[in-house]
Amino acid sequence: MEYKVIGQTVPVVEMKLNAGETVYTQSGGMAYQSEGIEMKTNARGGIMKSIGRAFSGESIFMANYTAQRDGAMVAFASTVPGNVVSIDLSQMPQGLMMQKGAFLCAEDSIETKVAFSKKISAGFFGGEGFILQKAQGNGRLFLEVDGDPIQKELQAGEVLKVDTGNVVAFEPSVSYEIETVKGLGNIFLGGEGLFLTKLVGPGKIILQSQNFKDFAGRLIPYMPTGR
Repeated sequence: MEYKVIGQTVPVVEMKLNAGETVYTQSGGMAYQSEGIEMKTNARGGIMKSIGRAFSGESIFMANYTAQRDGAMVAFASTVPGNVVSIDLSQMPQGLMMQKGAFLCAEDSIETKVAFSKKISAGFFGGEGFILQKAQGNGRLFLEVDGDPIQKELQAGEVLKVDTGNVVAFEPSVSYEIETVKGLGNIFLGGEGLFLTKLVGPGKIILQSQNFKDFAGRLIPYMPTGR
């Protein structure tokens, strides 16, 4: 499989497949394709895994695209302005934890399943939901990032506190919990919300420079009211 990311505002990842190769995405993720691509939609991994995906914000059913001949092409588009990040999971034996909405598409050899955060506080106050996704396998995974991606390698014990919603993905070796912002003045006047995500190394983390949900919320006061 060959791929390239096209565009800078709302990019797509365009893949050229050999006969028999399959890639999959959540329902509605395909942007365009050539002839020679067969699509099949199913509850990938069974009903229970599909229900788990629904809790983590993804589609219950996945669309699978298989090349019927060498050189067949299919492309998947991001949904908001940002970037597409390619991850070679063969370099991550323990897999990768993904936040809600980060999954764009993957090779057929990649398994995605529901995963629970280790800290209950992260689930109740994290802003991205208690249930995460875990991707694992020998192949390539593509993540959708709001704004620009920031990749960091945390050392053992190194701490990074991140605004809620700006975490995209991290290795399972990274500890993930929620910390309350200290000080009443900071809570009510700081404009950053009540909670921060606390990531503790070792391991790789991927952040996004924009939280589109927060951005959309800021547009509400400027929307027409219909009066």
